[in-house]
Amino acid sequence: MTAKKWAYEDFREDASIDLGSKLVTAEEIIEFAGEFDAQPMHLDEEAGKASILGGLSASGWHTCAIFMRMMCDAFLLDSTSQGAPGIEYVRWKRPVLAGDTVTGRSTVLAKRLSKSRPSLGFVTCRHELFNQKGEQVFELENIGMFLKREIAA
Repeated sequence: MTAKKWAYEDFREDASIDLGSKLVTAEEIIEFAGEFDAQPMHLDEEAGKASILGGLSASGWHTCAIFMRMMCDAFLLDSTSQGAPGIEYVRWKRPVLAGDTVTGRSTVLAKRLSKSRPSLGFVTCRHELFNQKGEQVFELENIGMFLKREIAA
């Protein structure tokens, strides 16, 4: 097994991690909604336009899934991650509409070693997604659990 790039020691408070960008298509919005959140504004352009969202809109849960994929690709899959005990909050600030390109970043807010498991550290991050206009569409804060590099090796 090759060493992971991201271990507990590699996260620095106040550092930001670029999550890249993703174009959100009408087809994927409809596919996700059909499976998991079949509200009309997520399934039909006209219903979306008639809603307060202003167009075919990704479900908030779809936005969470998009964020998770972006985070996995940016750093999580190349890390010593041991999961997370949950999230502090998630906020959907603006609708993600068909054709939007979302760009993300994760910012390390705090970190500490576990008292009961000194090989494990807790990293608190705020994660944000922005649309192509620079407007924040999503915010989530959580604590991730990461092994120290020496243990992961």
